[in-house]
Amino acid sequence: MITEKIIVGQGTGYPLDGILTLPSDSPGPVPAVVFVHGSGSSNMDERIGKLTPFKDLAEGLARHGIASLRYDKRTYTHGKSMVKFSEGPITVKEETIDDALIATALLRRDPRVDPDGIFVIGHSMGGMLAPRIDAEGGDYKGLILMAGTPRRLEEVMIEQNEEAFESMGGLMQRMSRNKIGEINEILRNVDRIPDGEAKEKRLGHGTTLYYFKEMGKHPTPRYLTSTDKPILIMQGDRDFQVKPDRDYAEYKRLLDGRPNVTFKLYEGLNHAFVPALYSSIKDAKKEYGVERHMGEDVIGDIADWILANSS
Repeated sequence: MITEKIIVGQGTGYPLDGILTLPSDSPGPVPAVVFVHGSGSSNMDERIGKLTPFKDLAEGLARHGIASLRYDKRTYTHGKSMVKFSEGPITVKEETIDDALIATALLRRDPRVDPDGIFVIGHSMGGMLAPRIDAEGGDYKGLILMAGTPRRLEEVMIEQNEEAFESMGGLMQRMSRNKIGEINEILRNVDRIPDGEAKEKRLGHGTTLYYFKEMGKHPTPRYLTSTDKPILIMQGDRDFQVKPDRDYAEYKRLLDGRPNVTFKLYEGLNHAFVPALYSSIKDAKKEYGVERHMGEDVIGDIADWILANSS
């Protein structure tokens, strides 16, 4: 395995540290993947507590002859300056999409990579955005959606807020009910808020309501149902952030029966595709605080699917 440090966005206002991982002794240009992070500020390994899903995947895929490019998310490196110097409200375009397209272009220019054999792996919210990134210039050979959802972001957030509230006890629950109810009511009605007002009103951490409105103008199902590219949809059945009975089931409702769509549901795995220890969002810190690594069952399935679809 070969690893090379790389800068995604060299010469732009938001350069990002990255790592290009290549298989050793490849006879010619190899297929490759670009990783797209989930929500929040993530480094290139997509570190969640003591878990590193993107690092595990990059190293595992290299053993199967597949290259990859991973990089720090823009909000991880430039979060404060993005909020301070942005000329308008930050959306997923500035936060995620632009950098994914820059990274993809870098891979295509590398002579060791097959320019027609580049795939995207989107995890969590990255899985929501991957079909849009493909349509807006990624032009990937295929899409791999890990623990994503075709539902709207605010719908998932409302669900998570309610579950977090229910896990609280006593005084903390009473103190938080009004606040959580207020946030969820705003999210339920975000489409009714005029764009100008949505661009000004912040929900927290610098995020305006327009962040959700902009995503709502680009619904994931529109991209999923209009593409004819191969898609691999993956989910752990112990994921308490994105639900098998809601999110994975909705993917199946939209796409089941299409010959180029593959579904994989993994018994006992959590949101990061490692064996689950807990079953509730209240235990998230403990769930992600124990070091584990993605197994060959998941990595091998992805590698086999990429190689089968790269020719």
